[in-house]
Amino acid sequence: MTLPTYYLSHGGGPWPWMPQAAPTYAVLGASLKALRRELDEAPRAVLVVTAHWETEDFAFSAAESPGMIYDYSGFPPETYEIVYPAPGLPALAEQAAGLLRGGGMAASTDARRGFDHGTFSLMQAIWPAAQLPVVQMSIRRDYDPALHLAAGRLLAPLRDAGVAIIGSGLSFHNLRAMGTQGRQASAAFDGWLQRSLIGKQGPARDEALLHWEQAPAARLVHPREDHLMPLHVAVGAAADAPGSLAYHQNDFFGAITASSFRFGTAPVPQ
Repeated sequence: MTLPTYYLSHGGGPWPWMPQAAPTYAVLGASLKALRRELDEAPRAVLVVTAHWETEDFAFSAAESPGMIYDYSGFPPETYEIVYPAPGLPALAEQAAGLLRGGGMAASTDARRGFDHGTFSLMQAIWPAAQLPVVQMSIRRDYDPALHLAAGRLLAPLRDAGVAIIGSGLSFHNLRAMGTQGRQASAAFDGWLQRSLIGKQGPARDEALLHWEQAPAARLVHPREDHLMPLHVAVGAAADAPGSLAYHQNDFFGAITASSFRFGTAPVPQ
């Protein structure tokens, strides 16, 4: 069974642990629960490409029992004590790094890296039981779109080995424009994303992502492309699997248009 890949919004900070955030994240949360249902028991592990871990070359977390990295500020005190107790899988980290090295890319493993909120908030929303082993993959701090696409292509064999590859970011990531000031820019960029990804596959899709800065409002939506690069890895790993919409909302935080995407066919009916 070949698993699909995903590019998913992980939301803001530790939102799944905050009851007061439930109205804001109702639509996103429902989409992530639907993902758990559609994957059912298919994955044996999850590889999360997280926007919140940047390294010179690609790296993979290899702790057997990863700790927590509370990489946010201004949240309630109790959110700095939360734990997502999923195990790591050092063998998968080594396998993934080996696939990149086999393709001529530098890659390493990190036995000290804990879960950042790009991983634990997303995973808590999808698999709150924390039953699946999780390995994190960093993005390169040069944000090279071609290299992120190429890395994804090298990781594609993991899809046939029961590994769900999830790019964790956000299709709109300009924290200074999260209200009405981001309405038009987010809608314009999201429209480009959907035209470039839904039903599209192969070289034409890759070409669009290579030149993402030419998209409408691109730099207003992503002043830094850290939250976009996980998409490139997910698309690279998808090979020729067509894209589809996994989540869409045009009133996130009251005004923002945001989407998540699936590449490939879910293993069970939704």
